[in-house]
This record gives sequence, C-alpha cells and structure tokens, in this order.
Amino acid sequence: MQVPDTWASLLVSALRDAMLYNERLLTSETLRDRSDYEEHLVQLSLLFEFVKEEYGRLDPKGRIPLDKLL
Repeated sequence: MQVPDTWASLLVSALRDAMLYNERLLTSETLRDRSDYEEHLVQLSLLFEFVKEEYGRLDPKGRIPLDKLL
C-alpha cells in the first residue's frame, strides 16, 4: 500500500491519538472485556511503530520531524 507523503504526518498523528484513546479506555470502570481491548492496543502499538519507521524513511525536506510531530 502506498500512502502519499502529504498524508504521512496525518497518519502518524492519528495513530498516536488512537493509542492515547485506547490506553485511557483501559482505565475505564465500565469496560467489560478488557482482554479484547488489550490485544487491540498491542496490535495498534505495533502498527504505530511500523508507521513511525516508514515515516522516518521519507525525504526529510518534505516532512515534519518526528520529534516535533509527536
């Protein structure tokens, strides 16, 4: 799958937000099946790491530095 370079920073940011949301969700008292959400968070974190690595391979002139983006 090819993601346009112009969308790459949005993808990194969206995955970071999804990680934060799901981490907070795990602390909810109303959560019924915590193990499903834990597995989802594990898979999401693996995807996030992969996307960050791919983002780092983009041309530095055309992207926001990862440390500033996160």
